Amino acid sequence: MNSVNLKRLAQELNLSIATVSRALQDSYEVSAHTKERVKALAAELNYEPNAYASSLRRNISKTIGVVIPEVNNHFFSLAINGIEEVARQSGYHVLIYLTHEDYDREVAITQYLTGGRVDGILMSVASETQEFGHLLKLQATKPAIVFFDRVCDSIATAQVTTNDFESGFQATEHLIQAGCRHIAHLLVSGNLSIGRMRMQGYQAALQQYGLPFDEALVLDGNGNDEQNTALITALLTARPEVDGIFASVERLAISSYHACNGLGRAIPEQVKIISFSNLGVAALLDPALTTITQPAYEIGREAAKILLRAIEKKKPILPTQSLVLKSELFERRSTAK
Repeated sequence: MNSVNLKRLAQELNLSIATVSRALQDSYEVSAHTKERVKALAAELNYEPNAYASSLRRNISKTIGVVIPEVNNHFFSLAINGIEEVARQSGYHVLIYLTHEDYDREVAITQYLTGGRVDGILMSVASETQEFGHLLKLQATKPAIVFFDRVCDSIATAQVTTNDFESGFQATEHLIQAGCRHIAHLLVSGNLSIGRMRMQGYQAALQQYGLPFDEALVLDGNGNDEQNTALITALLTARPEVDGIFASVERLAISSYHACNGLGRAIPEQVKIISFSNLGVAALLDPALTTITQPAYEIGREAAKILLRAIEKKKPILPTQSLVLKSELFERRSTAK
C-alpha cells in the first residue's frame, strides 16, 4: 500500500494540496463541510502528518519568543511556567529573551526577532521604554504578537493583563482602612500602562476618602535595589509622617523593609506596607507582607493560548481577544492595625 500523504488525500477528494493542508490545520479559510470531508478521509486512511515536512511547508519554526524585563520578579517566573505548559502541549519550543528593563536591549532583541526566527512573540515591555517605533517595525514583519502584563497600547493586538486600576484602588483603600493617612506610592514606571493604572487607582482611593494627593509622596523606583532603598530612606527621613507604603512591585516592597529597618521604623506599628507581589515567601517575611497577588501563571497561559491559536489557524490577533484577569488581596501582618 502506498503511504498516505497530502497529495493522495487531495487526489481522492479532488481538492488542492493547499486546501487539504489548511483543512487539517483547522484554518478559518476552509469551510466546515470541507474540513469534515478531509478529516474523515484522513482518519479512514490512517493519515499521519510529517511534522518536519509540515513545518517546512508552512514556513514555521514551532518556536515562540518570550521577551520579559526580568526574571528575579516572581510574577515573570510564574508566567513563564504557564507559557511553557501551553507551548509544550502544542509541540512548540520557547526562547526567553531578557531586556533587563533596558530600552536599547529591547530594541536589539526586537530587531533580532524580525528575521523570522520565531513564529510568534509574547512580550512584556521594559520600564525604560517610552517610544514604540521598534515594536511597530516588529509588527510590520507580521509575526504574531501578544502583550502580557506590561503592554504597548500603540500596537493593535491582544493584551492579557490584570485589573490594575481596581487593584491599585484596593491596595490604597486597605491602607486607609488600616488607619494610614500619609501614604507613599512607589511607582514602577509612569511610562507603562500598569504604572499609570495603579497610580490612578491610588489617586482615586485618596480622593474617595478625602485625603489630599501629594506628588512628593510618589517615588519612581526604577533604580537598582540599593538605589531604591536609599531613595525610600530619604523619603521617610524627609517625610516622617508617612505611615503607609503602597509598592507597585515586590522589589520595592523589599527595599521598603530595608529602609524601615535602617531607620528603626517598626512595621506595621509606624509604617504599614502593601505591595503587588507573587513572592512565594511573602508570608515568611518579618512581618509577613500583605500582597496584591496577580494570577501570573494564568496570565502566561492565556497569552500563550491566544498566540498559538493565531499561529496554528493563521488568523490575525485582534485587540478584542484581550483578557483582564483579577488579582487578589492577601492580608498579612505588615498592614495590621
